[in-house]
Amino acid sequence: MQVHIRAKNLKGVDLQTGKFTLRQIKDATNDFDISNKIGEGGFGPVYKGLLSDGTAIAVKQLSAKSKQGNREFLNEIGMISALQHPHLVKLYGCCIEGNQLLLVYEYMENNSVASALFGEKENQLKLDWPTRHRICVGIARGLAYLHEESLLKIVHRDIKASNVLLDKNLYPKISDFGLAKLNEDDRTHISTRIAGTYGYMAPEYAMWGYLTDKADVYSFGILILEMVSGRCNITYRSKEEYCFHLLDWAQILKEKGSLLDLIDPRLGWEFNKEEVIISIKVALLCCNASAALRPAMSSVVSMLEGRTPVRELVLDPNASSDEINEMMRKHFESVYEETICESTHQRKTMSIEGASTSSTSVHDLYPNNPDFGRTDRD
Repeated sequence: MQVHIRAKNLKGVDLQTGKFTLRQIKDATNDFDISNKIGEGGFGPVYKGLLSDGTAIAVKQLSAKSKQGNREFLNEIGMISALQHPHLVKLYGCCIEGNQLLLVYEYMENNSVASALFGEKENQLKLDWPTRHRICVGIARGLAYLHEESLLKIVHRDIKASNVLLDKNLYPKISDFGLAKLNEDDRTHISTRIAGTYGYMAPEYAMWGYLTDKADVYSFGILILEMVSGRCNITYRSKEEYCFHLLDWAQILKEKGSLLDLIDPRLGWEFNKEEVIISIKVALLCCNASAALRPAMSSVVSMLEGRTPVRELVLDPNASSDEINEMMRKHFESVYEETICESTHQRKTMSIEGASTSSTSVHDLYPNNPDFGRTDRD
């Protein structure tokens, strides 16, 4: 059996994580009872469990049909366990026993930001402005850690609302760590594997595979706009002729001097006007068509917290936003049409000749979250 062979091959490897016995995991999940199953991800089924000390966990069970092999599995647990930060989903450890390969994560009680903001009605949460602002700052801090503070300089590659989970106190934690790494001596990376989501990917990465940490900065800018507006960037449509996504609408409102028109109607007038305007301006900085002109995440944190003023948006004269946006529209429309032709019965997922990444995704842990327009390309 494929899984059994992998488990044998991984025996004795120093995983540098907590080690769980199969008995502990079975006790926690009531022997993988179907009632505890909370998802089916790229690795296999995911179960909610409860350890003997009362700790709630999410257990991801590697399936025999999984496309991931030893390298991806080791990469998963090795890299994620090395990244410890309050705003990253914590990997508690793993279990390699018999024919079982299991990953054990902290359980996040309030699902994802996507579910909370624009999921099914019964799954939505009432997020006031202070909570939304705190979530934005938390995500920014997590990304700043990945990009600038951790020993491994990590580019996430797929920052979006469905990959930010919320704990019982609505404290945000980033899930689905990408596999791209920025080396200290090589700050740029031409990726032969595109892994991201339609509507969130930076243009230079989506169209040319040019990957740096500034791709995450762009995606985070889109996420801020979603937090402010309460709308999903992918499904948002406007009557404006040139308004393709939330970013287009925000740029139009900036030109009109009407940024507050972007605010989520559910908030009423219960919000800090200055914080909202700062947040939108930071989002537009993050979504600059030129990667070089986007701020570092540490600067983003400082601006969102009000410790430094938001700098003026500067456009690269060699990179027309309108031209790049038009190229992006055509690019994604063609990809979308190809995918729909291939499979009209599938959900709005865009898969281009490739498997999903081996990293921990919200679909692994919480399958009911909206997650449109997924793109993977080898």
